[in-house]
Amino acid sequence: MPESAHTEPAAGRPVGTAAASAVADASDRGARVAAVTVALAWHLAIDLPGLLGAGLDPAASAMVAAGWLVTAAVGVAVGVRLLRGGLPPARRLTVLLLVVDAAVFTAAGERGLFDDANWAWGGLVWFFLLVLWRRPVGWLLALLGAHAAIALGAVLGHGTTAPADLTRYAMYVYGTSSLPVALFAGAAAITVLAWNRADTAAAALAVEAERIAAERARRERQARLALAGGTAEEVLAALAAGEADPADPEVRRRCVLAAARLRRLIAESDDVPDPLLHELRAAADLAERKGLPIELVAVGSPPELPVEVRRRLADPLTTALSDARGWARLTVVANPDEVVVSMVTPDHEGPDATGPPDPGGDGPVDQVEERGGGIRWTQIRWRRT
Repeated sequence: MPESAHTEPAAGRPVGTAAASAVADASDRGARVAAVTVALAWHLAIDLPGLLGAGLDPAASAMVAAGWLVTAAVGVAVGVRLLRGGLPPARRLTVLLLVVDAAVFTAAGERGLFDDANWAWGGLVWFFLLVLWRRPVGWLLALLGAHAAIALGAVLGHGTTAPADLTRYAMYVYGTSSLPVALFAGAAAITVLAWNRADTAAAALAVEAERIAAERARRERQARLALAGGTAEEVLAALAAGEADPADPEVRRRCVLAAARLRRLIAESDDVPDPLLHELRAAADLAERKGLPIELVAVGSPPELPVEVRRRLADPLTTALSDARGWARLTVVANPDEVVVSMVTPDHEGPDATGPPDPGGDGPVDQVEERGGGIRWTQIRWRRT
């Protein structure tokens, strides 16, 4: 199994979603736990009793026991590393295990070649699997081939070449290699399958989320158009019915207000890096077109705000701009937890823009207006809660 299987389980396939990778990693971790448990349990429950009951001479027993201890140390070190999410140094450990393999087969001799004392037959192959975890399966097959060649060399070297012995050799090679290969290939296949299923589910959820978002955007767009259309419809109906005089300053103010609101509502749907400033600039641009000198100053970057919060920040100032005379100065001061929008204009007779605090959304919005010394100052503040 390729080393990068947890992020690219299929050949040539790009990295999937984070959710798919997490599922694949969880599946791979489960297979690691199973492989480490099988290898160490086999080494303790099957290999150790055979080693303790061996009837070899002291020198051979010492060599076989030393190989068992070295393999146990390798298994513990590799198991800890695998369970922590890492991979062992495969090449160095592979050479070490092959040396142990050759030493145990040599020490077992003709007497212990097919005996339980020769624990390398079935026990060592599980550690091959551990040191080659998430490497290509061809590496494991090559290592098992080297293990079979060492065993065959011992069989021929000890002269146990009778047909029954050779048949026994073939059965040992097949029986001790098939299970590790099955576990190795099965772990790879399950991880790839888990990644693919999770990736498919994540893609389906993404499509559904896009559909819901598109439907919500359509409803919000219809609501914005209805709001803007209602404001403009009142003015246009009054003009068409002759009930309003285009020369009347109040009628002209209502027209400017309707146009500013329409312009700002259209700006809400624009895909721009800073939607709040974009909407305020749209209102300021319309005020400039009617001849009002206006200055817009922004300090800091506003956080991402819902449409409802941006509307509560911009609507009162849009109304105030439609009634402003002489000049206007808009200021936006923002940080990740607070946005303050204020406007200063020359004072004149006209309605206040101040309203009650507007809770809800992503935090409270407070609005204050002060008049004095020929100046009207309006401030709207949003704070994150």
